[in-house]
Amino acid sequence: MEQTPQSAVGKGWKLQHSYRSLPDKFFANQEPQPVKDPGMVLLNEPLAESLGLDFEDSEEKALAQLFAGNTLPPGSLPISQAYAGHQFGNFTMLGDGRAVLLGEQVTPDGTLWDLQLKGSGRTPFSRRGDGRATLKSMLREFLISEAMHGLGIPTTRSLAVVSTGEPVYRERVQAGAVLTRVAKSHIRVGTFEYAAQYLGKENLKSLMDYTVQRHYPHVARQEFPALAFLNEVIGQQATLIAQWTRVGFIHGVMNTDNMSIAGETIDYGPCAFVNAYHPDTVFSSIDTQGRYAFGNQSKVALWNLSCLASSLLPLIHENKEKSITMAKDSVYSFTDRYKERYEDMMGAKLGLDTPNENDRQLISDLMDTLVELKLDYSHTFLFLQGDFEPEEPSGFYHPKFQEWQMRWTKRVTAEGRPLEQVQQLMRPHNPQVIPRNHLVEEVLDQAVNGDIRPLYRLLEVLQNPYQVDSTLKPYQSIPAVEWERGYQTFCGT
Repeated sequence: MEQTPQSAVGKGWKLQHSYRSLPDKFFANQEPQPVKDPGMVLLNEPLAESLGLDFEDSEEKALAQLFAGNTLPPGSLPISQAYAGHQFGNFTMLGDGRAVLLGEQVTPDGTLWDLQLKGSGRTPFSRRGDGRATLKSMLREFLISEAMHGLGIPTTRSLAVVSTGEPVYRERVQAGAVLTRVAKSHIRVGTFEYAAQYLGKENLKSLMDYTVQRHYPHVARQEFPALAFLNEVIGQQATLIAQWTRVGFIHGVMNTDNMSIAGETIDYGPCAFVNAYHPDTVFSSIDTQGRYAFGNQSKVALWNLSCLASSLLPLIHENKEKSITMAKDSVYSFTDRYKERYEDMMGAKLGLDTPNENDRQLISDLMDTLVELKLDYSHTFLFLQGDFEPEEPSGFYHPKFQEWQMRWTKRVTAEGRPLEQVQQLMRPHNPQVIPRNHLVEEVLDQAVNGDIRPLYRLLEVLQNPYQVDSTLKPYQSIPAVEWERGYQTFCGT
C-alpha cells in the first residue's frame, strides 16, 4: 500500500518500529485491508495534540482514508502481533486477528505510544474471524476508554473512529468501523505465554529484555531482572484493579491476552459498571459462570499473574526449584499488595485519615449494607460527601444505613476535622458521573442510527467526572430494575 504524503494526513508523524527488533516470530507483516467508503465519525483532537499530531489543515476525506487504513501515514510499517492466552482458563493460540500496529509514535517529550488500527481486516491470526469491527463496539471503546482516562485510571486511549461503509455480520447485520487505539504498548501476559510455549528460552529472553527496556528499564540492573520485572507487573496490576473497584468498573473478559504488561486497561468489549452494589455482578453474555464478576477481578488478576510467572520461570533463576520458589513468593505477594491498595483506596473514598484497627470492619460493614439494601455504589459515596439527595423512600434513610453512617461520621470527625472538610477531601476520589450502562447504550443506539450529538455530550461530561455541577443530574440516574435485569454486554468479535 502506498504511503500518503505528510501534508495530506496531518503534521507531526514520527513513527518508529522498535517492536520489529524482536525475532520475526513475534509478528507478521500485515497491511490493513481497504474499506469501501470510509467516513470520519470521531477524532480525539486533544489526544492527537499530546501525540504531536496536527490534523487542522487535513481534509476530512483524507483523514477518513487514513484512519480506515486505506492509506498509510508516512513512516508506517504495519504488522499484526502474535500472542497466546488463557481464555476463561483454557489456553489457545491467538494474535491480532483484526488489528494492525502502524508503529510507535514518538511524542514531543520523547515517549513512545503504539498506534493500532482495530477492525482493519483479516490477518494471519484471524482464525475464522472476519477481521472487522462494528460501529457500535468501536464507539463503545472510544467512549469508555476516554471515560476511564477522565476518571484517572490507566487505560489505552482512542484517537479516532471511522465508519467503513461496509456491513459486519454478528448476531445481526451492523455497520462496520475502524478504531485507532493508542497504548503504551500492546504487550500482554499472553505475549509471554506465547513465547514460553512456542518459541523457546532465547526468544523469551529477547521479549523480556525488550519489554524491560521499554517499560521498566530500572529493573535491568537488579540481581534477578526477570523476578524484578514480574514484581513490577504485579504492583501495576494491584493498583489498576483497585482503581477499577473504586469506580465500579467490570472488565468482563479478563483473559490473559487482555492483561497489559504496561498496567493499562485494554479491551472494552463486554465491560460495564456496577449500579446497585453486589460483588457477584456480571453483565457479559459469555461469562455464564461469573468468572469475571465484579468481586472476582482481583482473584482473576492473581490467576493471570501466575500464568506470567510460569512463563518467566526459565529466566528467573537457572535452578528450576529456586525459580519456582521465587516466582511463588512474588505471585503470592499480590494478595497483600492488592489488599493494601484496596484499603487505601476505600479510605480515600470515605475520607478516613490515618488508618486504625477498626477501619477494615467499617468498610466491610458498609459493603454488606449496600448488598442488603441494594444501594447504588456511586450514589452511596456521593451521598456521604453531601453531593447527592435521594428521593424518598430511599435505602439511605433505612435504619441500618443510618446506623452505619453515624459510626462513619464519628470516625471521620474524631480528630477534630469538620465533616465539611472531610467531604471536600473525598471528592477527588468519588466521581460525580460514571458511564451508566443504560445511558451508554442509549447514546450508542442513537449514534449508529445517525444522531451522534448525545454521544458527544455524554463524552464531554465523562471527560470531567469529578466536577460538581447541578446540570449533571440526568447523567447520575440509575436504570429501571427491569432494564438492568435483562442487560447483557457482548464481545465485539
